Amino acid sequence: MFATIGHLTVRRRRLVLALTVLFVLGAGGAGSGLFARLGDGGLTDPDAESARAAAFVTAAGQPAPELVLLVEAGAGVDDPVAAAAGRDLTAAVAAEPGVASAVSYWTGGGQPALRASDGRSALLVVDVSGGAGAGQPDDEAARIAGTYAGARGPLTVRVGGAHAIDTAIGEQLERDLIRAEAIAVPLTLLLLLLVFRGLVAAALPLVVAAVAVAGALLALAGVARLTDVSVYSINLMTGLGFGLAIDYSLFMLTRFREELANGRDTGAAVVRTVATAGRSVAFSALTVAVSLSALLVFPLSFLRSFAYAGAAVVLAAAAASLLTLPALLAVIGHRVTARRAAAGGSAGRWERLARAVMRRPLPVAAGVVLVLLALGSPFLRVDPGLPSYRSLPPSSEARQVAESLDSGFSGNQAGEFAVVLPGVHDGAAVARFAARVREVGGVAEVSVRQAAAGSWLRVVPSVAPRSPAGERLVRDLRALDAPFGYAVGGDAAELVDAKAAIAGRLPLALAIIALATAVLLFAAFGSVLVPVKAILLNLLSLTATFGAMVWIFQDGHLSGLLGFTATGQLDVTMPILMFCVAFGLSMDYEVFLLSRIKEEYDRTGDNERAIATGLGRTGGLITAAALLLAVSFAAFGASGMSFLKLMGIGLALAVLMDATVIRGLLVPAFMRLAGDANWWAPAPLRRLRPGRR
Repeated sequence: MFATIGHLTVRRRRLVLALTVLFVLGAGGAGSGLFARLGDGGLTDPDAESARAAAFVTAAGQPAPELVLLVEAGAGVDDPVAAAAGRDLTAAVAAEPGVASAVSYWTGGGQPALRASDGRSALLVVDVSGGAGAGQPDDEAARIAGTYAGARGPLTVRVGGAHAIDTAIGEQLERDLIRAEAIAVPLTLLLLLLVFRGLVAAALPLVVAAVAVAGALLALAGVARLTDVSVYSINLMTGLGFGLAIDYSLFMLTRFREELANGRDTGAAVVRTVATAGRSVAFSALTVAVSLSALLVFPLSFLRSFAYAGAAVVLAAAAASLLTLPALLAVIGHRVTARRAAAGGSAGRWERLARAVMRRPLPVAAGVVLVLLALGSPFLRVDPGLPSYRSLPPSSEARQVAESLDSGFSGNQAGEFAVVLPGVHDGAAVARFAARVREVGGVAEVSVRQAAAGSWLRVVPSVAPRSPAGERLVRDLRALDAPFGYAVGGDAAELVDAKAAIAGRLPLALAIIALATAVLLFAAFGSVLVPVKAILLNLLSLTATFGAMVWIFQDGHLSGLLGFTATGQLDVTMPILMFCVAFGLSMDYEVFLLSRIKEEYDRTGDNERAIATGLGRTGGLITAAALLLAVSFAAFGASGMSFLKLMGIGLALAVLMDATVIRGLLVPAFMRLAGDANWWAPAPLRRLRPGRR
C-alpha cells in the first residue's frame, strides 16, 4: 500500500502539490472563524452535582457576582467623607445598564464580611446579568470595570472577581503566545538549518506544518459547531503540529538521502522512502492519535478539546508527510543532498553506545530503572487541584485583589457559591438547614433565597475555594443530613467533582491507550514482547518527568528561577494531558527506532547487530527531532501562567528524557536481554500477519 502511495505521488506530483495549495487556502479560510467559537472553560463535569447547582441558580436568574470592586480609602472606610463617596459609587454602579444588583459595605447594613479587618478597604459586589438595553454580561462587566477602576475622589477602586480573573487570563495567554513564538521560531529555524544542513531541506518541515495546522483548524472548526472546544487546545495544536512536521520530515528526508546515496534515481528513492519511512510515519501517527483520543473518555470539555485538536493535527501531519512531502521530494530531487545531515554524522557514536550497553545489559537496565523510579517518587504525594488566580503572575491586578480578599476579609465574596434545594419551599425547614450550614467550618456567611423552582442558600466561604480547605468545606457540606435533597455548587465543588470524574475515567483511558498501542505495535512488528516492553519503558520515562513536575511546581523548588507561585497543588488536568501527549510522542520515537532495528534483523537475523545498526541509524535523528520539539514546548516555560509553564517544561523534559535515556540505554539493554524473543509471537497471532516474520 505504501509503495503504491509512493508511485502515485511521483507520477502525479504536480497535481498533488496543486491540491495541497488549494487545501491549505481553503482550510485556512474555513477555519478563520474558529477562534470566535472557542471557550476558556471546560474544567467542570456537566453531569456533576456542582453543574446541577449552577444550572438551578442560572435558571432562577441569580448569577454569581461577576465583579468584586476593592475600594480603598486612605482615611478608612468609616470616615464620613469616604462613606459618602462609597454610597455614591454604589448607587452609580447599581444604575448601570445590565447590573442586577450592587451591594457594598456602605449600603449592605455594614456587613462585617464586606469590610477589611484593617478598616482601610471595603467591597462593592456587582451582579452583572445583561438584559434589556444592555449588552452581553461579559461586555457589560468589562465596560463597568473600565469605567470605575482607578481613583475616584477619596477612594481608589481596584477590580477583581470572576470576570476580572478570566479577562486577565485571556490577556496573559495572548501575550504568552506571542512571547513563545518570539522565542521558539528563531531558535527552531536556526536548529532546522543546523540539522537539515540546507535551506531547501529546512523548508520542508514548514510546508508539512502548514498543511497540518490548516487541516487541524478545518477539523476544529467543524467540531466547534457541535460541541465546546477550549481555546487552550490551540497551543497544543500549533506546537505539536510543528514538532511532528519536523519529526516526520526529518525521518523521511534522511531515508530519501540514503536511497539516493545507494544509487536509486529520484522516483525510485521516493517510492522506497514512502514504503519504509512512510510506513513508520503512518504507524507512529496512529499511536500518537490513539493516545490523544483517550482524552475523549473524560467528561471535561477542556481535556476533550485536546483530543480533537491533537488527533486532528497528528493525522493531518501524517497525511502531508505521505502525500505532499514525497511529491516535493520528487520535484526537488538531488537538491536536498547538497550537504549531509548533521544527525547522520553521529551514527558511529550511537552504534558504539548500543554495543557498550549490550555488553552489560543487566547492570545498565537495573541502574537506570532505579534512578528513574527515584526521580518519579515525588509523584506519590501529588495533590491535584484546578487553576486559580494564583496561576496569574504576581503583577496581575486581578490576582492582587483576590489575594486581598483571601487575607484581609473574613469572607471571600469572590468565592460565593450556592447550595440549592430544588422543589423545597418550606421556609422553616430551609431556615433550620441554613443554620446547620452556617455552623460548618469554613463558612463566613449564609443567606436564604427563594425561586420558583425551590430555595437556595447563598454561601460566602472564609477559605479559598480552589484549595484543600475549600475541598474539605464541600465534603463537610455534602455530608450534612437533611430531610430533602440538595446540591452544593461553586468553584470548590467543581474541583471536587472534576477530580472524581477524572479518577473514575482514568482506568478506562489507560486501558484504551495500552490496548490500542499493543495492537498497533503488533501490526507493525508482529511481536508480542515489543509492545509490552515499549509500554513499560514509556511509563518509566513518564514517572521521572511527573516526579520532577511535583518537585518543581507543587513543592515550589526553582519557583524563583522559573517565576511562578507554588500553590501546593498540581493542576489535575495537566498530568492526564501530559501523559497522553508524551506517551504518544514516546511511541513516535519507538516506532522509528524499532522499524530500523526490525528491518536490519529481517535482513541479517543477527539481534545484536540489528540493535546497534538501528540505533546508529536513528539515534542522532531522534535526538535532533526531540531537541526541535522540546524547543517548541519549552518556549511555553516563559509563560506568565503557571499551568502553561508546567505543560511546556514538563513536555520538553519528557521528550528529551525519552529520546536520550530511554532510547539510548534502556531499549538496547532490554532488547539484548530478550534476544530473538523480541520478535516472537504465538502461531495464531502470526497468522494474522501473513507474509511477515
